[in-house]
Amino acid sequence: MRQTRSGGAGHGATVTDSGLMSIGTVLNVLRDEFPEVTISKIRFLESEGLVEPQRTPSGYRKFSVADVERLGHVLRMQRDHYLPLKVIREHLDAMERGEAVELPALGRQREGESEPEFLAGHAPTTVRIGREELLAAAGIGEEELAEWESYGLVTALPDGAYDAESVTVASLVVELGRFGIEPRHLRAMKAAADREAGLVDQVVAPLRRHRNPQTRAHAEARAKELAGLTVRLHAALVQTALGVRLP
Repeated sequence: MRQTRSGGAGHGATVTDSGLMSIGTVLNVLRDEFPEVTISKIRFLESEGLVEPQRTPSGYRKFSVADVERLGHVLRMQRDHYLPLKVIREHLDAMERGEAVELPALGRQREGESEPEFLAGHAPTTVRIGREELLAAAGIGEEELAEWESYGLVTALPDGAYDAESVTVASLVVELGRFGIEPRHLRAMKAAADREAGLVDQVVAPLRRHRNPQTRAHAEARAKELAGLTVRLHAALVQTALGVRLP
């Protein structure tokens, strides 16, 4: 993230004379590149020690430009490389020491980039993490993970590994737990997600079975688009039901 973007002048952001920003301003700056980031996500990353903003005497968070850049690095490594938080922390520490950091190949396709493997008729590579990595990233023990698996919140792949999204799910389950929401309470969310996924799959299944590899590539793009729409609709429905509006 470039410092010129952190000023936020073009986004209604307000930076104090000291160069420190409120969490709302940081959210506006980050959303240029990370539209799905939330205040809760920023607070969670802070609780995991990945960023340490200053505090005013009243307890309000104040972020420096360096803090925002660090958050950008964290979110980018999660989005593009599917790295667990433990590994991200190690990379950030190495960067601060001036050491060269070699990241794995991008786990997701960036918008506008080609998909040579898929267009050649091959499924894109799925980034996987081991059980120990998942436990470390979520900061939980075997008993908790077993409970989550019993409710279907996290599911191991046939070889015993986990896909990268399991890290995101695990982190969110932990964060919800801080508010007293237990894994068993989340079964309804999992069931709703499965139904939404099934609906999307019905729409794109004919395209995925097509013999033309470009048509199959279009199926993946359509699935991503539909997934984004269903997530937005779900969020809007929850906000409407609660009578609240997220920033």
